[in-house]
Amino acid sequence: MADSSVKKVVLAYSGGLDTSIILKWLQTTYRCEVVTFTADLGQGEELGPARDKALLLGIKPENIFIEDLREDFVRDFVFPMFRANALYEGVYLLGTSIARPLIAKRLIEIAEQTGADAVSHGATGKGNDQVRFELTAYALKPDIAVIAPWREWDLRSREQLIAFAEQHQIPIAKNKRGEAPFSVDANLLHSSSEGLVLEDPAVEVPDYVYSRTISPEDAPDKPTVITIGFEKGDAASIDGVKMSPATLLAKLNELGRDNGIGRLDLVENRFVGMKSRGMYETPGGTILHVAHRAIESITLDRGAAHLKDEIMPKYAELIYNGFWYSPEREMLQALIDKSQEFVSGEVRLKLYKGGVHVIGRSSPYSLYDQDLVTFEEGAVAYDHRDAAGFIKLNALRLRTLGQRKKKLGL
Repeated sequence: MADSSVKKVVLAYSGGLDTSIILKWLQTTYRCEVVTFTADLGQGEELGPARDKALLLGIKPENIFIEDLREDFVRDFVFPMFRANALYEGVYLLGTSIARPLIAKRLIEIAEQTGADAVSHGATGKGNDQVRFELTAYALKPDIAVIAPWREWDLRSREQLIAFAEQHQIPIAKNKRGEAPFSVDANLLHSSSEGLVLEDPAVEVPDYVYSRTISPEDAPDKPTVITIGFEKGDAASIDGVKMSPATLLAKLNELGRDNGIGRLDLVENRFVGMKSRGMYETPGGTILHVAHRAIESITLDRGAAHLKDEIMPKYAELIYNGFWYSPEREMLQALIDKSQEFVSGEVRLKLYKGGVHVIGRSSPYSLYDQDLVTFEEGAVAYDHRDAAGFIKLNALRLRTLGQRKKKLGL
């Protein structure tokens, strides 16, 4: 049921068929003014057509917002997440998850700027994105109204969507008339594909689904060697050349693509309760993840490193579930960022046929002491005999337990 109190709504608008249908549906169902917001997060598509389509659908020029947020995305969302080495369910680098809070944040800011009383998105009622968009919206503006057309309208099939588009003179590209073989979400960090041809987890992903990487089998027979420089946990240079966050990630994407790096076929547990199968391509992110762990290996104390590994699954789950703007994520971020004070230096990597291999790491803040670990007699005071007492103290409770078992005949 349309809320008659909604006078103006800001729509997350891609310019594609689905969000164009949503735009017209909002106009006809809510009888409200629509503001469109299109974000360039590095998805690789031209955004000019989105402006043209919005104008065609009757949106006032001053109500069309198209913004290049690539640097904001990498600097303020991707890099903080990578400081944590975040992986959801052990493997997923959270490429879709981390983009949603930025889009929703800008939706709310534009709503306040334009005096809108609602925001709207094109996420379906089965997925995670609806949760991510709306949790962010409510966290930043508790009194905002959120319109989720896929949970409201009665357009249940592709045929009904096409019919609605034709009825309202919404242009339909020829390749949009049939059911798409799979759906794609892309940004500078990754590309994800799911649905239809990918729904059976027993069937291998068809080659035509891949868009960000060449096949590892087709990658060059000669490895590519690169050096990534880090400053306080963030990648800052490649082969000695300083780069902005988005430029650096784009370069790593190129290197990853050309070497067949970053493919992931995953069956994951969605926050809404079901399992889904998706194919992810995160070429630059995969390289960055390996490199960051490598620089941490020589600059982080054992206690700090292990604590980070313990909290990482919780941190990753918070991002996946849409709680970027929760106090617990911010608390964990403060801890993670504190750990990165001395995570600076260089990591040398060999990229080869889908693999990312660490071949060297150095830092002015390295905790690695060659004299201490050498099998030869080093200059550092380490008395091998001290280990006997260390072992006995750590064995004390185990020996006590063993004596009890022996006494009970267990």
